[in-house]
Amino acid sequence: MSPILMSLVFVLTLGAFAWSASRRWRLLLVGAPDPRVTLDFDSLVQRFEQLVVIAGLQKKMPANERYRREGLAHVAIFAGFNVLLLNTLLLWGRGYDTRFDLFGLLSEEHAFGQLYSFAKEFVAAGVILGASVFVYDRVVVKLKRMTLGIEGLVILGIIITMMLADFLYVGARDVLEWRSEGLEATFLWYQPLGSLVALALGGLGESALTALEHLGFWWHASFVLIFLNLLPYSKHFHILTSAPNVFFQPLDARGKLPDVDDIEGKIEREEPIGVQRVEHLTWKQALDLYTCTECGRCSDNCPAFTTGKKLSPKHLTLALRDHLYDLESHFLGNHGIEAPRGLGEKDEAKVVHGDPPEGAYFRSDAPVDLVPDIVHPDVLWACTTCRACEEQCPVQISYVDKIVEMRRHEMMVKNAFPADLQKAFRGMETNGNPWNLPAMDRGNWATGLDAEGVQVRFLADHPDAEVVYWVGCAAEYDDRAKKVARSVARLLDHAGVDWAVMGSDATCTGDPARRAGNEFLFQTLANANVETLNGLGVDKKVVLTACPHCFNTIKNEYPSFGGKYDVVHHTDFLHGLIARGKLKPTLRVEATVTYHDSCYLGRYNDVYEAPREVLKAIPGVTLVEPPYWNRSKGLCCGAGGAQMWKEEEHGKERVNKKRTLQLLETGATKVASGCPFCMTMLSDGIAGEDRKDDVENLDVAELLDRAIAR
Repeated sequence: MSPILMSLVFVLTLGAFAWSASRRWRLLLVGAPDPRVTLDFDSLVQRFEQLVVIAGLQKKMPANERYRREGLAHVAIFAGFNVLLLNTLLLWGRGYDTRFDLFGLLSEEHAFGQLYSFAKEFVAAGVILGASVFVYDRVVVKLKRMTLGIEGLVILGIIITMMLADFLYVGARDVLEWRSEGLEATFLWYQPLGSLVALALGGLGESALTALEHLGFWWHASFVLIFLNLLPYSKHFHILTSAPNVFFQPLDARGKLPDVDDIEGKIEREEPIGVQRVEHLTWKQALDLYTCTECGRCSDNCPAFTTGKKLSPKHLTLALRDHLYDLESHFLGNHGIEAPRGLGEKDEAKVVHGDPPEGAYFRSDAPVDLVPDIVHPDVLWACTTCRACEEQCPVQISYVDKIVEMRRHEMMVKNAFPADLQKAFRGMETNGNPWNLPAMDRGNWATGLDAEGVQVRFLADHPDAEVVYWVGCAAEYDDRAKKVARSVARLLDHAGVDWAVMGSDATCTGDPARRAGNEFLFQTLANANVETLNGLGVDKKVVLTACPHCFNTIKNEYPSFGGKYDVVHHTDFLHGLIARGKLKPTLRVEATVTYHDSCYLGRYNDVYEAPREVLKAIPGVTLVEPPYWNRSKGLCCGAGGAQMWKEEEHGKERVNKKRTLQLLETGATKVASGCPFCMTMLSDGIAGEDRKDDVENLDVAELLDRAIAR
């Protein structure tokens, strides 16, 4: 080949890439520090583990059956590029010395060289097949979740032709070598496709073969470098950023939102609270933006997007990314390459499918507030914080933290939030519950239990209790949830559990306030509860909750405020009592039951099987699941993220209706849940479908209570 030309290609392409990568790196560092990213020994071990499993082994790519074809195609392409990296180095070396074989290691006479050649051709064929799947999805199927445009087809074309060019290079080179040595053309097991190409080219003259050899060589060797230069300006930047994005993923519990330290001081000093502008994102959150593959899995599973709301997790990420790119010259000087405009432009969206909701996302090349100049306010307030987007993202992008951080700025700095939330905030602040009912009414849920022989004791009067039943605001004030609490109390008493309740010593955990962005109110409630719990010695007891939101907040967020407790949800606790023989369901409950997974119990805390095991233990119960929409893929009821206390976007399908229909399609006669908010939303959904007479909505504890003989 030509050493001079090879050197020129290297200088031009690597120099250009170094310049582009430097700009992207410096733009990344515009972001704020991220205290959640720690690098101590324990965290490094965990980080390397998730790097290997998620980035290296591509665990999440084919895990969801809905995307298995594309997931396996991506695995094939990823594996191919990793194996072919050595081949690329070989070709670059042959740009200087045509006989270069990596110091004999890749020689055709060497066993390793033959094995590698076979593996290389095998994975190259896999790359072509995998890339063809994505061409099919874009051209024939036109998947709506994907961003369809010329960029993706150009990249896929480069990938496919690079593989074909390598086969062409191998075939032409083989024929020339055979002729120079006076050998007959033959099929070689270690390069099956390359030798087939060689056999097909056997009738060509030497000049034609030399031209084809050079074409195959330069196409593959140079387009690798050209492709590298396209990455920082396309969605394929994830090829470089996905591994570090996975590695630096915060290791906090999934149910823990970022803390805000010295909140009163920030208010007094007029420092930013939450995220106002794009530079207020942390560098890790900015890395998320770089890493989006635009696959659309997040929006495809988002309850807000699938019911027609303005929120699309995918387009939220793209809007923030494009705005960051648009500000490159502002942050780094006027020597950048303007980011290609497209998604979310104010004038028109330039995509065929996967369009952003109308009027939801905008573009600006000047520093502006993200809300409302880049992101419509309705985008923020449509989020149920269910984490379906994060569960499905194959490269570990976070969405909920960004949305809540923007809510924090809207709430605490601009005092801009849905008016519906005002009553809930006032209630939590004055009476310790979002219903704004008198605090003295806590404990009324237990009225009449003593007549059944069930003794409800207060922790202040029974400090030696082993289990503290955190009843939660819903069961204290909502008539329907009170029935669940009474069933839990009866089951605890029947099992001989030594338990007590907080009574008026408890107040709201603050979950709705924190998810809505009212961090100051949340911290006030959290500090008050932690002080009370620690004062009563609860740190040495088991805290039993009936509400997944209370469960998540006490377990995952109170440790930041000095409250570390052994917290368990009542479905998990009841499962343990059954397993130990403390509860023996013997009465038949003839019913076909479908179970709805609460987001804060399932996706946030991995409690999926315990509720189902309780239901399976009940004689007469037949458990059925909604196709696809179950366990980690279960659709949100629509109440999370403070949605319980506000109306959904006007004129759009209600999330609880969509979820109810999924559950009713199973043919179940009873819908089971483990969350008072879910129960409210699903009961409303069942009533809205005029199915109250033939479908009953019950908590898991209520069904179990019916099966216990007393």
